[in-house]
Amino acid sequence: MSAALPFTHVPHPAPTADAVRAGLVADPGFGKIFSDHMVTIDWSEGQGWHSATLGPRQPIPLDPAASVLHYAQEIFEGLKAYRLADGSMALFRPEANARRFNASAQRLAMPELPEDLFIEAIRQLVAVDANWFPEVEGGSLYLRPFMIATEAFLGVRPAKEYKFIVIASPAGNYFKSGAPAVSIWVSDYTRAAPGGTGAAKCGGNYAASLVPTAEAFAKGHDQVLFLDAAEHKWVEELGGMNLFFVMADGRIVTPPLTGTILPGVTRNSLLQLAAEEGLKVSEEPYSLDQWRADAASGALLETFACGTAAVVTPVGKVAGRKGEFTIGSGGPGQVTQKLRSRLVSIQRGEAPDTHGWVLKL
Repeated sequence: MSAALPFTHVPHPAPTADAVRAGLVADPGFGKIFSDHMVTIDWSEGQGWHSATLGPRQPIPLDPAASVLHYAQEIFEGLKAYRLADGSMALFRPEANARRFNASAQRLAMPELPEDLFIEAIRQLVAVDANWFPEVEGGSLYLRPFMIATEAFLGVRPAKEYKFIVIASPAGNYFKSGAPAVSIWVSDYTRAAPGGTGAAKCGGNYAASLVPTAEAFAKGHDQVLFLDAAEHKWVEELGGMNLFFVMADGRIVTPPLTGTILPGVTRNSLLQLAAEEGLKVSEEPYSLDQWRADAASGALLETFACGTAAVVTPVGKVAGRKGEFTIGSGGPGQVTQKLRSRLVSIQRGEAPDTHGWVLKL
């Protein structure tokens, strides 16, 4: 099956009034407000993908024995729809999200969704809920495609029934602190280990990060940093973002994808943009001790985190049980700002899309 799968459109019985919606999107924050509609597509053994529906956003009927509730067969993606200068809507590299979604599905023993059907589901939702786009600085319509195992059974095996769903949420800035650069806390906990699910975008990875993230918040920091599981010395990633290090010798370093780090779409895009800016891009292990030493000596100029939700965010301070250190002046660096500007201008149609990354809807 592909995008040729017909979509049934179910009218919304009571869509949000214009004035109410305008009030909601005036200051949306992140992940707190949701649009009127959602897309659902079902999968069952022997039938494959079927029953594609665009309809009102509503609770999902689930049997108490649904395997997602017991064995966590669940994966998701995150991407954004942007409004271009001509008023049209666009997506940024949705095919990359579709590929990563299927890689996650493989790791969680779930059925793969054809890439064109993944994109068509998003296209249908954005078309009907485009008026939920927030006209605020940095505003976007955040899209959350996800899949859950819905078969009712208590045996430990891959389920035979699944539901794919897409919901949309008007989004403003991801971080609430308003600081020019974020502060991160080095966790004693481990996010992922070799051979595990670190490279999959599954809920269990994020559930395991909640305690260390809460610890970081309680200590006054914006995010949590995870080190590797084997030696607890190598930098891996933040709670939901990849890391980059801008060196004084013109290199830009990021930890390699070894199966324990989520292969970020923003990460991949920035690697290409950095190379185009004349920076020598290096994917190599980078230790916390080296990070501290390079920050002190001036060998490291900038650090930034990246991801769909937060885009590109400068890291100003790193703290842990062994003390803390500041990167550069503690604020945004020139390379960070330049790369962020280049990426955002492409995403919003303000600069030429020489890579074919932007899909106009």
